Amino acid sequence: MLDYLPVEKDAFYAMDRGYVDFGRLYVMHQQGAFFVVRAKDNLKCKRLYSNPKHKETGVRADQIITLVTQKSKKGYPEQLRRISFVEKERNRRLVFLTNNFEVPAETVAAVYKQRWQVELFFKWIKQTCGSSRSSARRSMP
Repeated sequence: MLDYLPVEKDAFYAMDRGYVDFGRLYVMHQQGAFFVVRAKDNLKCKRLYSNPKHKETGVRADQIITLVTQKSKKGYPEQLRRISFVEKERNRRLVFLTNNFEVPAETVAAVYKQRWQVELFFKWIKQTCGSSRSSARRSMP
């Protein structure tokens, strides 16, 4: 579906790991959009530079990287930003990739967190509507 999504310049698109396709992300980048995506655990990259981190905000690393595997580098030949963040509520470490080098690292994490809120909302709708439909079916003769 990412290929059919109209991309707006300067807009942020937040996606989960399942959408890590560096070629598609690079197309979004070339169209002037920004993305925030969770990195896969097996990401191979080379750190070029580390920005100052703010541990009190949950940021553990804010790095400028390049991809190193041939397929990934061919798909996304430019630099990316890698942010390691600890979610304090669950004490869980999340790693994000973005093509935005300007916003604070904690803002990148907040963009992704908002994506998760949308996902929880859709889950609630499915559960609510699904249980209503099941109840209606059971009450029908």
